[in-house]
Amino acid sequence: MRMTDRRWSKMKYTSTRGEVTDVSFEEVLFSGYARDGGLFMPEEIPSLDLATLQTWSTHTYPQLVEEICSLFISSEDLPREDLSDLISRAFRRFRHKDVVELASLENGLNVLELWHGVTYAFKDLALSCVGQLLQYFLKKRKKQITIVVGTSGDTGSAAIESVRGVDNVNIIVLLPRGRCSPIQELQMTTVIEDNVHVFAVDGTSDELDEPIRNVFADTEFVKKHNIMSLNSINWARVMVQIAHHFYAYFHCSPSMKETPLPEVEIVVVTGAAGNVTAGYIAQTMGLPIRLVAAVNENDIIHRTIQNGDFSLADSIKPSLAPSIDIQEPYNMERIFWLLSGKDSVLIKTMMEEFQKMGKANVPEALSTKLSLAFNSSTVNDENVIETMLRCWKENQYLLCPHSAVAVSYHYQQMDLGTNSVPRCCLATAAAAKFPEAVLKAGLTPEIPPEIRALETMDTRCTVMKRGEDWEKILHIKIEEVNALRKS
Repeated sequence: MRMTDRRWSKMKYTSTRGEVTDVSFEEVLFSGYARDGGLFMPEEIPSLDLATLQTWSTHTYPQLVEEICSLFISSEDLPREDLSDLISRAFRRFRHKDVVELASLENGLNVLELWHGVTYAFKDLALSCVGQLLQYFLKKRKKQITIVVGTSGDTGSAAIESVRGVDNVNIIVLLPRGRCSPIQELQMTTVIEDNVHVFAVDGTSDELDEPIRNVFADTEFVKKHNIMSLNSINWARVMVQIAHHFYAYFHCSPSMKETPLPEVEIVVVTGAAGNVTAGYIAQTMGLPIRLVAAVNENDIIHRTIQNGDFSLADSIKPSLAPSIDIQEPYNMERIFWLLSGKDSVLIKTMMEEFQKMGKANVPEALSTKLSLAFNSSTVNDENVIETMLRCWKENQYLLCPHSAVAVSYHYQQMDLGTNSVPRCCLATAAAAKFPEAVLKAGLTPEIPPEIRALETMDTRCTVMKRGEDWEKILHIKIEEVNALRKS
């Protein structure tokens, strides 16, 4: 497919569970779960030819985001000129001139820094774009929305920053009390804006997702209050993240002139599987990459890839990498759907079984396809500390504990002598956000002034205590902010 191909100018979307089809990008943007409980996906995935890949290989990161978005957003929904303008605005607050940066380190270690946005985490990349998309379509619609977000750490602050102070938007964020890093929590609770409402929940990130899922299941309530999500259940998040993988490939591939193009292995630290889903879509589009899903001891994705064990563990294990302390990786539904040949009946059966029983039977054929499409690795906190320390000794380069989960895989392969292809590890956050982990590694944190300032700022949040009806509290808050908005 060449970039001028018009087949994709009217891209439509469908639910992974098959009961909602022919949906526009605009409708998908302003949604959460589809009304059948599924996740929205493009009806077709564009296929890129060699000439297109070669042309894109010289693009900047913002240009790649624009090209990818233009394939998945109908030109009728968003003209190309308007798309270009909003992508430009989205990245204005990033600290690095190139938005992202590749660090080429010793022993073939390539680390793609995705954390140069306002909150020092990769979530800024997608959410800065999604925030601009929301404002564009809200201006057209002349309406207001309520965003409901559950976070394990980084999504909440990036979502808040994307819409803070915006007149026609209210955002409600649920964070797992005491399970984020102190800086992650402060990045949310110090935002004193009228349209920002933060709840600290006495539970895990998976537990706080339950009342959110139940709210979205009440379709009449969702429609009445114009409720949407900015978690990676929202397709727009995944769409922008596809660009990470193209940029990583183009900057790590030894040649763009060979036929076929050489492979590059991309190591993706993952929790809810949004970023690795973006990678699989990039692969499906024709990007010659191998994908490795790197996780900590909350290893449901690893178990599923290795042996088809798609089941919840007894509990979430708190770790030095709290943003991936997740046992319900809802974006696996998108991967299953693609690998199954878009078998919505199978996906509906599997995911309803998983929601009811905490486990689902992965058919052997699907399990085989999954293990062929992905590799995976799992590490514990000791491995994370060892990796952070090794990277510093070899490079004087500080890794955050999440990025160390990915880099640990690189060191494992290097020590085994299996570095057969170029490899890129996606760095999802700056080490500055996790000084406690840096100190545990015996290293010295480097804290930027804007992060240090959080410690002296006023905070505001409401506690959701264990035993309270979290879903009822959420309903009441949504009704309250909408009543205030109308008045």
